[in-house]
Amino acid sequence: MSHRESNGPARRVVVTGIGLMCGLGNTAPEVWGQLLAGTSGVAPITGFDTTGFPVTFAAEVKNFDPLKFIDKKEARKMGRFIHYAFAAVHEALGQSGFQINEANSERVGVVIGSGIGGFEVIEREHTALLNGGPRKMSPFFIPAAIINMAAGNISISYGAKGPISAPATACATSANAIGDAARIILHGDADVMIAGGSEAAVTPMSVGGFAALRALSTRNDDPTRASRPFDKDRDGFVIGEGAGILILEELEHAKARGAKILAEIIGYGMSADAYHMTGIAPEGQGAQRAMRAALKDAGVEPGQVGHVNAHATSTPAGDGNESQAIEAVFGEQATSGRLKISGTKSMTGHLLGGAGGLEAGITILSLINQMLPPTINIDNVDPECRLDYVANKAQAHSFDYALSNSFGFGGINASLLFRRWTE
Repeated sequence: MSHRESNGPARRVVVTGIGLMCGLGNTAPEVWGQLLAGTSGVAPITGFDTTGFPVTFAAEVKNFDPLKFIDKKEARKMGRFIHYAFAAVHEALGQSGFQINEANSERVGVVIGSGIGGFEVIEREHTALLNGGPRKMSPFFIPAAIINMAAGNISISYGAKGPISAPATACATSANAIGDAARIILHGDADVMIAGGSEAAVTPMSVGGFAALRALSTRNDDPTRASRPFDKDRDGFVIGEGAGILILEELEHAKARGAKILAEIIGYGMSADAYHMTGIAPEGQGAQRAMRAALKDAGVEPGQVGHVNAHATSTPAGDGNESQAIEAVFGEQATSGRLKISGTKSMTGHLLGGAGGLEAGITILSLINQMLPPTINIDNVDPECRLDYVANKAQAHSFDYALSNSFGFGGINASLLFRRWTE
């Protein structure tokens, strides 16, 4: 992934900041530590009364105070997904050491998406409408709920005046956000991009809706073991919430200000299944195309990649098809066990539109630390899943290239390829 401007030197995109939050913790170091420990962030839902619900657990964000990041008056005008985005952006920008000012503001952009947006705001305002009529609805209902307002509010708060966008591509959302943002830098339209996604979908309608779709695990008696990618007894995904944000920066821009570079983003691949609303194309054909596109974009051979953070939602069809897709793309590199696969949703739950940002950050931390988070809750590997899934315990691993996969309803596939940074 590089692009030359007017026959000048090729632009490259590096990562200089990571901000993560999910059911395992509210900062990247907290999340990373819990991942390596193999901790589950899944627990009984506390945000609403689950009486009568077929699913009563999720990976909720815990002990979070939005007022650490946002003025109280402003926070009341925002949905929770916007609050989470602010927290992750604050952490990522802080790590990067980059400050937006009048001189650079037009060269700084924001691409932050969400799969669902302010679902809890929609539910609350619908109740107000039914109980009291339209005059009881908040004037801030629409801007609190619509998906683009995480990006919009971040831009306003930090004064970023460059390109802005807010993809909503279901569970591929924030992988698309990061890939799109990288291409904006490569094209020369910005030097720094704040990119990723945020989700706050642990709400009655969301949990009820996904349960009605029969997409969720119903392991109510043992929630910490409910998300079990690649295990033959998996029975559905677990809803999670949180955010994942990266600070992307043009390489020479980062070097000029003495930034600490965490990794380089070198490949981005997209594809459509063109198959089914919620189903997955056989053998993960769409996923194969996305992964191959990312490798081609980077100019990297399959045998060079040492790790994949898989989409791995713990659904019966999804994990098998993704595993087959990885095997088809990586061949002997995968079947030999040299390519290691982590299914971190086994611990974080599935952040839907926030998953790609969270997992891109985790993938980069894996490269930096040369450590692989485990896939927990693997008791009996599905016979259709024939690869090394880093079962139940973190592993040290030497590798320079890692892929992060995100796939969404509608047959949307996105893959991001990162390179370990060495001077």
